[in-house]
Order: sequence, then structure tokens, then C-alpha cells
Amino acid sequence: MNTSPYYQKHIFFCLNERPNGEACCADHAAKAGFDRCKSKVKAMGLSGKGQVRVNKAGCLDRCAGGPVAVVYPEGVWYTFVDESDIDEIVEQHLANGQIVERLQLPESVGR
Repeated sequence: MNTSPYYQKHIFFCLNERPNGEACCADHAAKAGFDRCKSKVKAMGLSGKGQVRVNKAGCLDRCAGGPVAVVYPEGVWYTFVDESDIDEIVEQHLANGQIVERLQLPESVGR
């Protein structure tokens, strides 16, 4: 039996929307970040079996830091502002395994 994972890394983007006015990642261009990441991963040839999978997620319960994304298997949480932040996460972490410390979500940030 093959024991290697189907994907080496997953990045999950919270795309949750809260119609009641509570804080949510959708209010902070989370979908644009997801779209940028997906296209950048594909353009760099990092997508597919044995590589990186870019996933949508519902609420990840760290709303106060939104928008948020998390990379597994490392469990590294990120927040981001624009395309250059997404590019840095893809180029440094997803491609080269280097955590982008300046974009890490502080441990204390929750809902």
C-alpha cells in the first residue's frame, strides 16, 4: 500500500459569509485571495497529485484575523491583504517550504 499523501500540502481559504453583520472573511476579499492562489499555484506548476491543493473552506473560526488561510500539514495560519501577500505565500511556503512569518496569524487571534 502507498503511504505517501495524495497531496503534499493543502491550503484552505475561509470564504465564509455572515449575513447578520458579524465579522467574516468574505468581507475582506477572501475569494480574490483564493482565486489568486489557485491561479498562481497552477501557473507555477505546483498543482496536482503529489503537490498542492487549494481549497475553499467554510468558517475556520478565526474571524477576527480575516481573511485567513491555513496550510496543512504544517498547520500554519496566514492573514493577507493583497495579491503580493498571496504570491509570497505561494512562492515561499507552498513552493519552497519557508513560512512567511510576517503574514502569520498570531496565535491569540480567534473569533
